Amino acid sequence: MTCALLVIDVQSGLFDGEPRPDDADAVIARLNALIARARDAGAPVIFVRHERIGTLLEPGTPGWAFQAQLDVHDDDLIVGKTSPDAFLRTSLEDLLQSLDVDRLVIGGYASDFCVDTTTRRAAALGYPVTLAADAHTTHDKPHLTAARIREHHNVTLSDIVSFGVEIRAVDSAQIQFERRHPGDRNAALR
Repeated sequence: MTCALLVIDVQSGLFDGEPRPDDADAVIARLNALIARARDAGAPVIFVRHERIGTLLEPGTPGWAFQAQLDVHDDDLIVGKTSPDAFLRTSLEDLLQSLDVDRLVIGGYASDFCVDTTTRRAAALGYPVTLAADAHTTHDKPHLTAARIREHHNVTLSDIVSFGVEIRAVDSAQIQFERRHPGDRNAALR
């Protein structure tokens, strides 16, 4: 079993303006810890980046860039997207298949849009998902705080069984990637 880490939309335009997403610095620190553990185990780390012409997420603009504190390397895998679904009209599914990925860990932004939609789509495609419960975030909304939105999605997504694969929300510190065999670059989730 090969597990990949998807880090969704941790971009300057979404994280650096005021107001910032809830718990933004801590979420980035937790994502960086996950990234380090995945890299150490040889698990693929895939950064998903939203792009939209005419907005602060226009490709090539400062807002489109990854947030400066996020641990992105020049040789990392990056997938651009134009909708909340990281699979829709992107190369993500082909990339996962080429890497023999059959399980995903997901974190990033926004809990109620891109994280939610991508988690559901991944499960619909047959990928079991571990949602990094404390490593995704959003902004406060008029009807609900960002912390409550994150809590809601952790519970709601974990309750979905109709896709036929497990979705579970786990605190990021408990998520470990391990190699299948010594020297094997394919990593599993434990």
